[in-house]
Amino acid sequence: MALTKVTKTGITDDAINADKIENGTVTSTDITDGTITNEKLAGSIANDKLVNSSITLSGTSVSLGGTASVGIQWQSVVTADGSTATSAVAGYGYFIDTTSATHTLTLPGSPSAGDTVHIKDYAGTFGTNALTINRNGNNIQGSADNSQITTNRASVTLVYFDATKGWLYSNESNVADLQQSLFTSATGGTVTTSGDYKIHTFTGDGCFVVSTLGNGPSVPTGGPNTVSYMVVAGGGGGGNSETGGGGGAGGFREGRDIAPSYTASPLVTCGLTVSTTTYPVTVGGGGSSATAGSNSIFSTITSAGGGAGVRTGTGGSGGSGGGGGRNAPGAGGAGNTPPVSPPQGNPGGNRHQYPYANVNPNTGGGGGGAGSSGTSGSSPTGGPGGSGVTTSIIGSPTTYAGGGGGGAENASGGSGGSGGGAAGLSSGDGATGNSATANTGGGGGGTGWGPSAPAGSGGSGGKGIVVIRYKYQ
Repeated sequence: MALTKVTKTGITDDAINADKIENGTVTSTDITDGTITNEKLAGSIANDKLVNSSITLSGTSVSLGGTASVGIQWQSVVTADGSTATSAVAGYGYFIDTTSATHTLTLPGSPSAGDTVHIKDYAGTFGTNALTINRNGNNIQGSADNSQITTNRASVTLVYFDATKGWLYSNESNVADLQQSLFTSATGGTVTTSGDYKIHTFTGDGCFVVSTLGNGPSVPTGGPNTVSYMVVAGGGGGGNSETGGGGGAGGFREGRDIAPSYTASPLVTCGLTVSTTTYPVTVGGGGSSATAGSNSIFSTITSAGGGAGVRTGTGGSGGSGGGGGRNAPGAGGAGNTPPVSPPQGNPGGNRHQYPYANVNPNTGGGGGGAGSSGTSGSSPTGGPGGSGVTTSIIGSPTTYAGGGGGGAENASGGSGGSGGGAAGLSSGDGATGNSATANTGGGGGGTGWGPSAPAGSGGSGGKGIVVIRYKYQ
């Protein structure tokens, strides 16, 4: 017969211990609430005798008999070495020592609502070597950006709320703007540096690929999201046959970023705001004999190829105009075509025609340059090319976009303009005109003619160039 009741007098005090109870035989329904006092239990009851063998504290399950920490679990000091990141654990506090290097603390990747992470500047050096807080795929303050602490003696507590807001700052002490300082980063062209600036130089077609944008001035220590640029088109070719006009320089356009970070040309305007995308870059080629140069392009900026120098008629129009040649009407070509502000170039000079028919000397006009117009030919010499302009965008002062000199018939050729413009030929110098300097956008020189040097081809214009500059640190 089954035992249904054990009386109080039937069991000696402390006679029932863990060995006397088979696992699972006494359930909660067999015991009236409050009827078994501590005095009725001998020794202790093993956890496996109990249905609930653990408790939950702050979202963490703790076995009965185990040890649970309540509150922040502060860890040993983390000494930054500049290469190792720390992976944070919810509920932990971190003293970070950045005396020797910066450091990165990576937040938990799969947090739960209410999880906390605590941070303290151990050595008071966050202002010198900042602490970056890596969001690890979750938002911080509702933004998909890392944070950065850049003030000494700072401390902060982050609490995870939800997928929209992510980690929120619940306790901030001695902190400034917590958003990470970002600088523009890009690839393309030949990359050099000048102080805190990177310079991308394109001497041929390519792509400028922006991967990261600066977040200044919204974050005072970040870099701007603007870039400086210089876009120079290909120069025009010099005029051919007898007395050719000089080729016009390629159009010159320059913009500088928010800060006056270098000495720019007189033609400078504002820099360009960029985005994280790929910008095709076109570098215009120089024109061959009596041919216009080609356009150079970056983003919304197009510089027009230089106008051609001519033998007959009016010089070609373009970034800068080509010089007029021997035969009527012999006028210089228009510059700044199409028009932009500031102007990208200047007109070419007119030819010089001796007042009596078939009497020499005759001389061609100089091609226009970015800095000044081409000079008209005169009785003793061909017209000098217009001057270029000087900028230090590449880190040192360099002159670009000079016009080509006019050629001469039984006289002296005109000098090339500063900035790569080629000199015009004097009589007897040879049959082919002088070519402009490559990657300056200079104009080609006009040909000359004399008894010992039959007229030939005009000189080629110089290929253009594109330069992009921005703050990277």
